[in-house]
Amino acid sequence: MVENERAQYLQILVADDHAVVREGLKRLLESAAGSWVVTEAGSGFEALDLLRRHRFDIAVFDLSMPGMSGLDLLARVRVQYPALPVLILTMRAEETYARRAFEAGARGYITKDTAAQELVGAVRKVAAGGVYVSVSLADRMVLQLQAGHRLDSLDKLSDRELDVLRRLVAGQRPTEIAQALSLSIKTVSSHKSRIQDKLQLPTLAALVRFGLEQGLGEDDAQPLDGA
Repeated sequence: MVENERAQYLQILVADDHAVVREGLKRLLESAAGSWVVTEAGSGFEALDLLRRHRFDIAVFDLSMPGMSGLDLLARVRVQYPALPVLILTMRAEETYARRAFEAGARGYITKDTAAQELVGAVRKVAAGGVYVSVSLADRMVLQLQAGHRLDSLDKLSDRELDVLRRLVAGQRPTEIAQALSLSIKTVSSHKSRIQDKLQLPTLAALVRFGLEQGLGEDDAQPLDGA
């Protein structure tokens, strides 16, 4: 399929665990181009099942989904479907998450608060072989590079540890985190201990305070503005 044809007709997979967000994305994308078809997945596991059964031109993944995060899903897709371009759509505007997403193989990264303005253009660019990042986030990333920004403390954490930290900062209890991530409470406690060791923060209060200073703990479940 040539580039012009790809721009006119796209099979798009959208994975987000919130039905209202998926519906907003579907309306936004399908109204932008009459020949765009959006298929919805409510989890990373459902997305993988759909990928096994259907061909898609581009995938749009939420970063936070229960059981399998967007980064975990992205890692699997890069191995099993290396030609599929993936756009990450999230509430998280932190440079740390964006950098990890691109390192994992994402071709685009935009935030839900700008999706109504940027999503259609981002999908077109990524599907055509380009790379897209939200303008405000791109500005901050460039400024960091120009200032010779060193790796921050969050870079010491694995993707799973970062997810657990974010949930702790948001006020979730270990039992809630275990249920959301399909982990045992013992595993969550082990992650918490490793996070504290890596960041040299002896108490949960110190951990939460650090996370708030880093901008963690935002709600990823907000509906799209204008969607």
